[in-house]
Amino acid sequence: MRLLRPLSLTVITLMLIPPLAAQIRDVRTIYRELCASCHGQRGEGGTAPSMLNGQWRHGGDDESLARSIRVGTAENGMPGFGESLNEEAIRSLVVYLRELESDYRRHREVLPLPDPKKVHRTEHHTFRLETVVEDLTTPWGMTWLPDGRMLITEKPGQLRLVENGRLHPRPIRGTPTVFTRGQGGLLDVALHPDYANNGWIYLAFSDLRRVGGNDVSLTKIIRGRLRDHAFVDQETIWQADPAAYLGGGVHWGTRLVFDDQGYLHFPHGERGRMQLAQDHTHPAGKHHRIHDDGRIPADNPFLDTPGAVPSIWTYGNRNPQGLAIDPATGLLWSAEHGPRGGDELNLIQRGLNYGWPLVTHGMNYNGTPLTAETRREGLESPVIHWTPSIAVCGIAFYTGEDFPAWRGDLLVTALAQQHLRRVVIEDGQVTHQEILFEDYGRVRHVAIGPDGLIYVALNGPDLIMRLVPAP
Repeated sequence: MRLLRPLSLTVITLMLIPPLAAQIRDVRTIYRELCASCHGQRGEGGTAPSMLNGQWRHGGDDESLARSIRVGTAENGMPGFGESLNEEAIRSLVVYLRELESDYRRHREVLPLPDPKKVHRTEHHTFRLETVVEDLTTPWGMTWLPDGRMLITEKPGQLRLVENGRLHPRPIRGTPTVFTRGQGGLLDVALHPDYANNGWIYLAFSDLRRVGGNDVSLTKIIRGRLRDHAFVDQETIWQADPAAYLGGGVHWGTRLVFDDQGYLHFPHGERGRMQLAQDHTHPAGKHHRIHDDGRIPADNPFLDTPGAVPSIWTYGNRNPQGLAIDPATGLLWSAEHGPRGGDELNLIQRGLNYGWPLVTHGMNYNGTPLTAETRREGLESPVIHWTPSIAVCGIAFYTGEDFPAWRGDLLVTALAQQHLRRVVIEDGQVTHQEILFEDYGRVRHVAIGPDGLIYVALNGPDLIMRLVPAP
């Protein structure tokens, strides 16, 4: 009979070491894989809020942060990571967030800000970044009145006026109460194509309602006129059935764009309920098309579909926050937030299904797959997708004279990646891309001013700047 030899200390030690797959990953890797796509590479914010300013919606103590990581916050669209992270990894992540916050406070004074003396060199042109408006709070949309005055929406609910280069000290009176949780708030602003004669200004915002003691919301569109620094003569242009209103703090869309026939186009996010994007009886997850006064056009594609929302123009959209018409072709383009990866640039065409959530180039925020399919017969594929996500937001076609090599190109903003990029589109396909500048803050929106220059809205720092040609 053969005797068993006692196990050596080395063998016992090896038996006690967990398999490599079960070992705790470096916390920086965990943050990069699970958090950075929404909160930014350094916690500065992207589609989700900054984690550097000490403002925590669900408690800022260690226990509250750990709970948010573990179970998520459904009303804000944040998943829980308790199934993919053990308690040691969650604690390490809390410590890492504290380190990011502390490092930000120590070095805050040296964060890069737009330097009007710095010359940015690109493939075709050079420019400087000139700050136009400061002292804003999360600027979201912007437009100009015929007399050169500028209107800016601030996400917390203020409509601001800039006159002779100066921000009026008081917000415009009479604007509606908005739902400000998460991504909600006062969103876009646009002028009627015949504003010079009728004076109509359109606002899109997250409409607040109380149902059974809970706050619920969907996007609402109104119009009014500016008189004596007040928003007057208000009319509701589009509003969903109150029964369709939903709780939570994510995915309202939206942008306001008039086409060359005078129809008003706007997208509505799916409010974090992905299945609604394929449901014609609910307005979420769709692009919509209406007359300037809210009437439904007779040629909208789903008027004969029983129970369908009549304003629907396309469906299967997740959370579009960029919308622009190519002045050379009249075609409508949309920039849409994907989940974790899969941000999309889409050519919006009547009645098409853009696939969410049946197909996507992204995955769930907690790293689990949504679907293996990136395309399917009968579903419209994006013209291009950005993976990893750049947190794509506002877009605009360049129509000015100061940067002639860019004429007709699409300018695309990025919240998480903090840049403005130029996208060349030829025959409906993206043929080239170039980042024009980056790392000055989350780039929320871009627009072409009446002077032909490119204006950009930043969040964190909250300001409007413009690109000025440099020798």
